[in-house]
Amino acid sequence: MGGNPVFKLIRGVLPVLYCAGLLYYFFDVAGGSVQQAEDMGLGPTLLGLTVVGLLFCIPLIVKLVFLFAGPHLPKPGGRSDSGGPSDDGGSGSKVDAAIARYLAQQPAQGPDDSPAPSSARGGGPAKPAGFGRRIR
Repeated sequence: MGGNPVFKLIRGVLPVLYCAGLLYYFFDVAGGSVQQAEDMGLGPTLLGLTVVGLLFCIPLIVKLVFLFAGPHLPKPGGRSDSGGPSDDGGSGSKVDAAIARYLAQQPAQGPDDSPAPSSARGGGPAKPAGFGRRIR
């Protein structure tokens, strides 16, 4: 979905140009005067096309800002603009610390430390309680 930013810009300009063309056409039909357009009943049409055209300008402005702002790349040295370490650089010490805290909180259990619960019907293994069909 990335695509060329110039094509995105052109795709954003097309609806604005279409609304502007319709505005020009209806204004020309009315003789080039707002008063004549109002007398012919085209006032709400011209107002609506103006509002819709302005609404189509919002994504166009956003696309222009992203086109001219360019991508924000981290500065060399692993530092971001805010002065802190960047999230994608370094050894990932925050992630490693979070995993270490999680593992430290887990009880140290071996594979056979916990006794297997027995079924209430007999001495067989317990049925897993979870997804699937209930067997009676």
